Amino acid sequence: MNKMILGRYIPGDSPIHRLDPRTKLLVTFYYIAIVFLANNWQSYLFVGVVTLAIIPLAQVSWRFFIRGLMPILFLIIFTVLLQVFFTTGGHVYWHWGWLTISSLGLTNAVFIFLRLVLIIFMSTLLTLTTPSLSLADAVESLLKPLRTVHFPVTEVALMLSIALRFVPTLMDQTTKTMNAQRARGVDFGSGGLIKQVKSIVPLFIPLFVSAFSMADDLATAMEARGYNDGNHRTRYRVLRYGRGDVMAAGVMAVLTAGLVLLRK
Repeated sequence: MNKMILGRYIPGDSPIHRLDPRTKLLVTFYYIAIVFLANNWQSYLFVGVVTLAIIPLAQVSWRFFIRGLMPILFLIIFTVLLQVFFTTGGHVYWHWGWLTISSLGLTNAVFIFLRLVLIIFMSTLLTLTTPSLSLADAVESLLKPLRTVHFPVTEVALMLSIALRFVPTLMDQTTKTMNAQRARGVDFGSGGLIKQVKSIVPLFIPLFVSAFSMADDLATAMEARGYNDGNHRTRYRVLRYGRGDVMAAGVMAVLTAGLVLLRK
C-alpha cells in the first residue's frame, strides 16, 4: 500500500470531521506558529498532551499518523543529528575535532524532534479529516478579501484542490511504474548512491507523460461541463461556523495561555 498520506481523506463523522474547514485550516497554521513557544520540558509535555488528546477525536487509526512521518523521516533524522553534533553548550559528553555531543545539543535535538513530530501529526490530522475540495473552498473563502486587489483567489483555490487531489494518484502511478520496471529486471535498492539515482531517472518520462495526460483529460472534462473562472458560480457546499468551531478556538486559546505561562 502507498505510504503517502498527503491528499488522502478518511471519511468519518467525528467531531474533527464536522468542523468547518476554515477552522481546521486556521487552527493548523496557528498551532504550527505557537508550538515554537515551547522551550522547556514542561511546555513540550503540555503541548504534547493536548495534541495527543485532540487526535483520538478524529477516530482515525494511529497508523496513518505514523505513516505520515515516513516520507520525511530522513529529514527529521538529519535535522536531529545536526543539533546533536553541532550545538555546543552545557556538559560535554564527547568531543572529536569539530564534532561535539553536549547536554545542550541533546536537549535541542529532542526538542526539535518533538516539534517536527507534533507539527506533522497536526498537519496529517487536517488532511485526513478534510476533503481536498473543502480545503480549496476554505482557502478561497479566507482569501476572498484579496479580490479587491485583483488577486486570482478562485484560480489559486482550484490549483490547490487539483494538486491535493492528484498527489495520491501520482504516487499510485509511481508505485505501478516501479513495479512494472522491477518485473523487467530493474533494481531500485542495490548499488551505491549514484547507481540508485540513475535507476530512478527512467521513472520520470512515464510519470511526466501520465501527468500531462491526466491534466489534458481534466481540462477537457472541465470544458465539456462549461467550467468558467468561478467568480459568479453558486455553491453546493455552503461553509458555516458552528459550536465545534468555537470550542476549537477555545482549545487553541488554552494551549496558547499554557505555553506562555510555562515558558522560561
